[in-house]
Amino acid sequence: MKKLKLCIAGAAGTLVFALVHGAPSVYPTGTTTYDPDRAWSGYTVLSPLGEQAAVVIDMNGNVVKRWEGFNNSAGGPARILPGGQVIGAVGSQPGQESVALEQRDFDGNLIWRFDRNEQVTTRDGETIWSARQHHDWQREDMTAGSYSPGVTPAETGANMLILTHTTHRVDAVAEGRDLNDDRIIEVTPDGEIVWEWSAALHIEEFGFSDAAREAIASGRAFGGGYDWIHLNSATWLGPNRRFDAGDERFDPRNIIVSSRTASLVAIIDRDSGSVVWQLGPDVTANPDTSAIRQIIGQHDAQMIAESLPGAGNILIFDNGGSSGFGPPSPIAPGGSGVYARATSRILEIDPVTFELVWSYDGPGFYALNISGVQRLPNGNTLITEGPGGRLFEVTTEGEIVWEYIHPVYVGARESNSVYRAYRVPYGWIPQLQTPAELAVVPPSRGEFRVP
Repeated sequence: MKKLKLCIAGAAGTLVFALVHGAPSVYPTGTTTYDPDRAWSGYTVLSPLGEQAAVVIDMNGNVVKRWEGFNNSAGGPARILPGGQVIGAVGSQPGQESVALEQRDFDGNLIWRFDRNEQVTTRDGETIWSARQHHDWQREDMTAGSYSPGVTPAETGANMLILTHTTHRVDAVAEGRDLNDDRIIEVTPDGEIVWEWSAALHIEEFGFSDAAREAIASGRAFGGGYDWIHLNSATWLGPNRRFDAGDERFDPRNIIVSSRTASLVAIIDRDSGSVVWQLGPDVTANPDTSAIRQIIGQHDAQMIAESLPGAGNILIFDNGGSSGFGPPSPIAPGGSGVYARATSRILEIDPVTFELVWSYDGPGFYALNISGVQRLPNGNTLITEGPGGRLFEVTTEGEIVWEYIHPVYVGARESNSVYRAYRVPYGWIPQLQTPAELAVVPPSRGEFRVP
């Protein structure tokens, strides 16, 4: 196929960063950079925060499919299945919760729904069944990064891991206070809950200092309870070389979780519920991990799947901002948010040696919250810099070979934020004609002028 070259108005990276902080107000949107010869091309599914929809774009930023009615703000992310099906969260409850997860076909017809986790009272006083799902979910036959060569999810019939809330009291966390605790459940296709794990019941295993425990006990009001640990991702490890080499901590059925507020990533043993591996909360206090430097407010922790470059390593979007518990200080009077950094990083870590295998921290790269990361089959990495709606693909050398700025702005603050995004092969949505791939070469920022 002959590749055409298009020119657009400027490169968007540092401009989006600046916009988040108040200036400038004009910059290009859509696909701003695209090198078809070095990018791993396919469809990209977006979960925009301000839109009730799952959106699919091609490499040139054209919207090629849109499913309405998904609540990305509460329960994202939306994921695509082979055959042009989608799974995402619907409905919204206080405390950043979705009411249900739904699977729909290409035309939007309902195939599967789960909501029978707990009964809740709606804002209107009605009692309903709700999944109480938030932030993450994963099908048993899907990889954490959504796509890996040789892994083909079925249309139906797989168990699902769902990150949910439950409301209860655990005096070891905060005596006499109701917690909006993070509860992970495993659900069969028929909706039966066959396994569950609650974070508060394992607080003694997370290695918090006395000062951190004191700060946690004081609580932070959120959604009618104390969202004390705020998990933002939970996925199975999946088959991996670490377990094959005899390290039982990395059993494929074990679950890796990320806590934004506590600045820790942990692996949970599927059988015992115990914490068997951990990074944080104080990364610098451990000689084995200190070279990584402190993780802060991180998201989307995952083990890179088999058949992908870096398989068996841990991939993390290390947001920065502020998080972590400890002694009160001028920047953290209540002992919450003791770590702070105004830059973001992508980390690839050997989970056995804690060697930092690869990282990305390009100029102006900063996403205070949300966001995600995906290792691609050609070794590139797709990064969702969520708050500014910026998606970009980088090589192992850190060179950007595809970049896209989400062009839909909604709400009083005109937000274009994207919770998370995934790249899948064109063949996963056979109802669509494979699009043309047109190279996009941005002009020099120093030479571009608006007439």
